[in-house]
Amino acid sequence: MAPTPAYALIATDLDGTLLRGDDTVSDRSLAALARVARAGARHLVVTGRPAPRVRPLLADLGCTGLAVCGQGAQVYDAGTDRLLWSVRLDRELAETALGKIEAEVGQVYAAVDQDGVDGLTLIEPGYRMPHPTLPAVRVGRRDDLWAKPISKVLLRHATLSDDELAAVARAAVGSLATVTMSGPGTVELQPGGVTKATGLALAAERLGIGADRAIAFGDMPNDIPMFDWAARGVAMADAHPELKAVADEVTLSNEDDGIAVVLERLFPTD
Repeated sequence: MAPTPAYALIATDLDGTLLRGDDTVSDRSLAALARVARAGARHLVVTGRPAPRVRPLLADLGCTGLAVCGQGAQVYDAGTDRLLWSVRLDRELAETALGKIEAEVGQVYAAVDQDGVDGLTLIEPGYRMPHPTLPAVRVGRRDDLWAKPISKVLLRHATLSDDELAAVARAAVGSLATVTMSGPGTVELQPGGVTKATGLALAAERLGIGADRAIAFGDMPNDIPMFDWAARGVAMADAHPELKAVADEVTLSNEDDGIAVVLERLFPTD
């Protein structure tokens, strides 16, 4: 009888974690994930990217099952191309939150991810996409951002660092929304109470796998709830200090196949 794998669920962030800087997954990482699958464990992508921006990557990974998208606001079924669960950010509430932040720090530049499997990313004048490879539609004015239901708002400031902007946003917004920082130039507002752990727990329940058999990999503060939920959290070498502080282990960077290094240790034989 084959031995039971150390973990039944491998939850990985994408940007700065599984993906290299050019948005690709290395051959070594792909081989490690294949080894995981042969052992009977499941790989679950848990990303801040909305479902429409994840489709091509899931196809490259050969994923036809579930993925957690939009910072936990979406559980997406790649096999049927539909959202099994999604939470919208109230647009009036989002406008109010932006106003409170701008009252503290002056002008911010905003973008939104629309809800749905075909939702667009809209950016207002002055906003620069942190990932230039991701498609976005520029609108003429902020009011145009609220044309359709949204899952989250992305923020940038001309002079404040991400840490500074996130701290101000949390203090200004309070319980109106959840404030996360998911990468360079990426401070986000999402529905209150929603985190990566929210979507991860729902997806894991559908798969029949408990948190005690899950290991999570990440690199930014938005991965902290995921680490809190899973039995083990592994931070990348160049992860944000806040995440490293709560990680059970620090591996190599995404460019150096940090995930593969850990998985090869945990799943030593095919």
